Amino acid sequence: MNRDTLKGKWKQLTGETKKKWSKLTDNDVKEVDGNKDKLVGKIQERYGKSKEDAEKEVDTWEEGK
Repeated sequence: MNRDTLKGKWKQLTGETKKKWSKLTDNDVKEVDGNKDKLVGKIQERYGKSKEDAEKEVDTWEEGK
């Protein structure tokens, strides 16, 4: 899924995003608004992961969509 596709499908994916990364708040999800870089940053912030680990996690999640 490319960045434009994630942005376009974001409203549909918010529930799945919150299931996958339960530490993300509603405000986090609103702030991300389909921006992959922001999602990676929020995962780093909430889970204490490295940027590389967070990116891999998001990429793997996107491939399943």
